Amino acid sequence: MRNWQLVKIKELCEVTSSKRIYAADYVSTGVPFYRGKEITERHKGNLNVSTELFISEEKFEEIKSKSGVPSDGDLLLTSVGTIGSVYVVKPNDRFYFKDGNIVWFRKLSSLDSFYLYYWLCSPSGKAELRKATIGSSQPALTIVLLKEMEIDLPPLPTQRKIAAILSAYDDLIENNLRRIKILEEMAQNLYREWFVKFRFPGYDKVKFVDSPLGMIPEGWAVRRMEEVLSLRYGKALKKDDRNGGDIPVYGSSGVVGYHDTSLSSGPGIIVGRKGNVGSVFWSEKDFFVIDTAYYVESEMPLIFLYYDLQGKNFLNNDAAVPGLSRNQAYSLPMIVPPANLLSLFSSYAKNIVDGVHNRSRQNDILRKSRDLLLPKLVSGEVDVSDLDIEVPEGGIE
Repeated sequence: MRNWQLVKIKELCEVTSSKRIYAADYVSTGVPFYRGKEITERHKGNLNVSTELFISEEKFEEIKSKSGVPSDGDLLLTSVGTIGSVYVVKPNDRFYFKDGNIVWFRKLSSLDSFYLYYWLCSPSGKAELRKATIGSSQPALTIVLLKEMEIDLPPLPTQRKIAAILSAYDDLIENNLRRIKILEEMAQNLYREWFVKFRFPGYDKVKFVDSPLGMIPEGWAVRRMEEVLSLRYGKALKKDDRNGGDIPVYGSSGVVGYHDTSLSSGPGIIVGRKGNVGSVFWSEKDFFVIDTAYYVESEMPLIFLYYDLQGKNFLNNDAAVPGLSRNQAYSLPMIVPPANLLSLFSSYAKNIVDGVHNRSRQNDILRKSRDLLLPKLVSGEVDVSDLDIEVPEGGIE
């Protein structure tokens, strides 16, 4: 029999924020200081979250002794700008965060932090967050209203079983992300070894000659970018005009949505034009590029150009709205290795990129499966009470 209770969040945990940190407290290195941006990156599974802000070890220890700092099992929720990004603090995390931008759920009682995480990501949790949101031009969550959120709460063992099922998907996704990172580093290291350090197969038997870019292997050439590739403009496609489908829509920040019609055939390269100037993305499949980015056409192997373009010094030609000048880009020099070496590199790199693509595709399937299962689990539509799932007393790690 279903034994769930409707409970207000304030009865299950403390809902609070951090102590105020002033500009004078920032230092060049030390304990990372997170804003909503960093929590959102953590929520998205970014394995390389970085911040420009730090506080001193002494300040961190002072705060820790007086009012506490985020600890294992606490939950953080972005509350201004990009609201609703959730992160459960891990055992080895060591950071502090900005008051007013992030809400802190701590001292949980009869509430599993990972169950709360998944509930906040579910349709029912998001509906409660909307009730706790104020403002239209700049939406924000308030602690007062968050405390009043009502959660349909199963017994703690059931919470942990639900969290364990959903965490299994996220663990697989994270493992794939780590493997993708390793594969991408392998390909980048191969490119640098061959085409930056010039330690390609047979390099010790090749004579080096002078060029506008310094000493390069004999038989290699230096060309202007406009002689090597074309940067094609993307097309305007408003968010409301994107019809879903399985065609990724790229802007200067990467995939921004999906459409049912492509602009270019994959595989292909996308280069940021407005906003995130000079960003470089790879699409294995057919894709659409909006007008904040270019896409690349060339007779040279695109997989080589993908790694080569990541090292280019693309300049912003507009201080008000960052933008990449195509003429400036076309004037940049590029080293062009012999066709046989490009072919060999492309063969090696393609195997690596195929591995990245396969794991990315696995993650897409895992996310869709998790997202379909999530609302059914946290609503009780799928009963897990009789499932034999061993969960540690302290919850999911």
